[in-house]
Amino acid sequence: MSNDPESPSSDAPARWFEQVPGPLVAEPRQGSAPDGLWVRCPGCQTILFRQVVNENLGVCTNCSYHHRWESLARLNHLCDEGSFVRHDADVLPTDPLGFVDGKPYSQRLTATQNRLGEPDAYVAGSATILGLPVEIGTFHFAFMGGSMGSVVGELVTRQIERALEKRVPCIIISASGGARMQEGIFSLMQMAKTSAALARLRDEAKMPYISILTDPTTGGVAASFAMLGDVILAEPNALIGFAGPRVIRETIRQELPAGFQTSEYLLEHGLVDQIVPRAQLRETLGKLLRVLTPPTTPAA
Repeated sequence: MSNDPESPSSDAPARWFEQVPGPLVAEPRQGSAPDGLWVRCPGCQTILFRQVVNENLGVCTNCSYHHRWESLARLNHLCDEGSFVRHDADVLPTDPLGFVDGKPYSQRLTATQNRLGEPDAYVAGSATILGLPVEIGTFHFAFMGGSMGSVVGELVTRQIERALEKRVPCIIISASGGARMQEGIFSLMQMAKTSAALARLRDEAKMPYISILTDPTTGGVAASFAMLGDVILAEPNALIGFAGPRVIRETIRQELPAGFQTSEYLLEHGLVDQIVPRAQLRETLGKLLRVLTPPTTPAA
């Protein structure tokens, strides 16, 4: 369960990630222009016209910094036009613990659903990528920091089970602050549930699972299915880890290596297979799917 103040936890008081309009989800900066017309790039501090950044796939045109990106825009970019068919949009979260922090969890859920038009923090469906069938899903980070509750775990598991049934590859794009603290043990159970489903996909269907790590991938998501891919790809300079750097530094009382918990650091230490810029991800996935998919399936 992620309670790190540096990672976007579901109980963070500032909830800035819920306030930015449009497909681009940018980091909070003081003194930004009103109405969401402009965004300050965290990489180079340049003030950019939001529409230009959106047209560039959420990537800074000055320094190539990868902003956090809205889930449906990401899916529209990766999947063949018109091929994505969403599943399980009617699965809704509940409040099993009657949890109350600043306000009741049930009220927080309703307010977030009404504002975003999404039932929870994950979107999954069937699609093709360069003509190859896949089951694909991605986190919706603006929904309570992409935190994983029982619904997210169920949607991920169902996606994996569809891939098993259809004998097609599975792709999961992670952008999460970790397990959803308002659901307690019900959220933590999803780590084992999703991991068990992936084991079945690998053992019974011999189908590849490709995990894509974006900024941020932390907490229970990083500690389970996000790091279990047959191939693990990451976007440049993404924060990836369990607890945030500040929490670790204050716990062990030591200075951490430069770039600790970035995509580049994990690639250097063998935890990530490849760092792929966003504009090259669709083509990279197509090549991997052709190589990894068994020749007896329609995807070959």
